[in-house]
Amino acid sequence: MARGLFVVNADRSRLATEPAASTGSNGIGRPRRRRHAGLLVVVAIVLAAVIAVVVVDLFATGGGSPGVSDNAYPTSLASVTRGTLSSQTELSGTLGYDAQSDGSPYEVINEASGTLTALPNPGQVVGCGGVLYRVTNNPVVLLCGTTPAYRSLFDGDSGPDVRQLNANLVALGYATSSQLDPSSDYFGAETAYALELLQARLGVDQTGSLSEGQAVFLPGPLRMTSVTATLGTTAPPGVQVAQATSTRRQVLVGLDAAEQSSVHVGDRVAITLPNDQTTPGVVRSVGTVASSSASGATIPVEITPLKARVTGTLDQAPVQVQITTATVRNVLIVPVDALLALAGGGYAVERVGARGVHELVPVTLGLFDDADGLVQVSGPLSPGQQLVVPAI
Repeated sequence: MARGLFVVNADRSRLATEPAASTGSNGIGRPRRRRHAGLLVVVAIVLAAVIAVVVVDLFATGGGSPGVSDNAYPTSLASVTRGTLSSQTELSGTLGYDAQSDGSPYEVINEASGTLTALPNPGQVVGCGGVLYRVTNNPVVLLCGTTPAYRSLFDGDSGPDVRQLNANLVALGYATSSQLDPSSDYFGAETAYALELLQARLGVDQTGSLSEGQAVFLPGPLRMTSVTATLGTTAPPGVQVAQATSTRRQVLVGLDAAEQSSVHVGDRVAITLPNDQTTPGVVRSVGTVASSSASGATIPVEITPLKARVTGTLDQAPVQVQITTATVRNVLIVPVDALLALAGGGYAVERVGARGVHELVPVTLGLFDDADGLVQVSGPLSPGQQLVVPAI
């Protein structure tokens, strides 16, 4: 009998499919997933009940792993490679339009008094400086900003709402930045003159002041999702006229709260659309407040498609996303199913050397690429060496 480590009737595919998380020399371990824990229990049971491992003077001959007997299961060969490896997290998401941070739509609140004589249509896009609706035939204009309109604005006023007004007047071309500082929070003569030009375009009295109810400040442009007011009815101040989102496309996913640290702003994303086309994206934000659902605690992750036109105009459409959470370069890479779990702990691969001699080579695991079934390893291996893997 040959001296060495004998593996008797080892089911290679069951042993190697879901190895435990390990940390390689680069300090990056496999992303933890709940489904792996159950499989590791199965591996432990299989190792204890099905696989007989006999270690006979492993290094008695003075170095090198001795030859091993192969089992009766069909096998094939795969090569050790050196290159770049990435780890991904796969999630289900919803494709739609960006709105408020909690996912709710923006509310268009009326502050004028009179009869609603014109309303927007669902799906209509209104840009900054555009007319949202009309009250007694007077236009209510959309000005872009995050501070809601809460007062009338006159020459001499100052504040964040004035700064928003100045920024809009410059952005819309009613003044240049040399004529009117867009970051100024002061309402001066330059503001009044630029405002008169806007009022002339809208066809209203050129007062050079902005009365409460003449404008709505919201992040824009806006895409109207629903109209909640009724045409021809009286609209008192404070009533909701419509709901809207931004025109910016986004994918929203719920990430397991336990995996929050594995996803970061700026991570690359592959988005699989309902038509099975794949388009790139990037993580824009990772939530910090978890919410409970049927699947457990999750946090919201917002993803921006980099090619918005490719995503079409579908709203609330289901998509799949693959987030690249880590990347390592110039590392040794082997197929995951080449791994053998050792009875004493750790992993090895079965290398086929010169003249077809098989030997077990201990390896330390690093980053996993679940999508392609690859794993980073460190150990006495070289690119091009042949490893035993289960036959397909």
